[in-house]
Amino acid sequence: MKLCVFVLCLSFSGFCAFSQYCHEANYIVGCFFNGTTQISLDLDGDLCLYADFENDDVALTLPPFFYVNTSQFPHLYRNALRAKKACLGAQSFIKLLKLPEVTAPEVKDPPESILYPAEEVLLEVENSLVCFVNHFYPPVITVTWTKNNRLVSEGVSTSTYISNDDQTFHCFSTLTFTPEDGDVYSCTVEHPALEEPKTQLWNVDLKRHQDLAFDLYCGVGLTVALLGVAIGTFLIIKGRYGH
Repeated sequence: MKLCVFVLCLSFSGFCAFSQYCHEANYIVGCFFNGTTQISLDLDGDLCLYADFENDDVALTLPPFFYVNTSQFPHLYRNALRAKKACLGAQSFIKLLKLPEVTAPEVKDPPESILYPAEEVLLEVENSLVCFVNHFYPPVITVTWTKNNRLVSEGVSTSTYISNDDQTFHCFSTLTFTPEDGDVYSCTVEHPALEEPKTQLWNVDLKRHQDLAFDLYCGVGLTVALLGVAIGTFLIIKGRYGH
């Protein structure tokens, strides 16, 4: 493994004023010697946003109910560009020093992956599939999606690499889709530590959803019936002994 990155991490722990709990925010600038830069902000270890230099914007990874219009905060991306420029300058300076390479035995950790829907699955209702890839090193990975054995690129987004406590990384790849009965989706992960790509499958099963709906209907009906029996018994007893 070659040392190929230096990271600037700024931590702010000033979120205790109106809460009994303190929170920690980290603004992380990752400068890689291959010329790439990754900039992200996390809160209590959860990724909140990162700089998407390909689309010239800041990408949010917050829950859907927490909406933030990034266009109202143009300084976020401007600051990211300044940090990227500083990274490039630091990289050039270190190269001028011509420091000897520090090498160590190469370590590779294969990724684990799971595939699951973000929300309750309802036919013909837009949803998201999440491919969670975890515990891999080095932070180089490729995720591809298919629908019914055909490659899918529209509606796909992938987060930056997020570090774990054990020096490995994890990331999320998300596919926006509309469930239709019988469709089969797959998430395929490629990584240098894998001898062959790892694929997870997920299918839209109408019968399973109908069974769940039937179980729910029966459960509600049974609850109402028991409630009716209890109320009827109470009224009978009250009528007999209430006078």
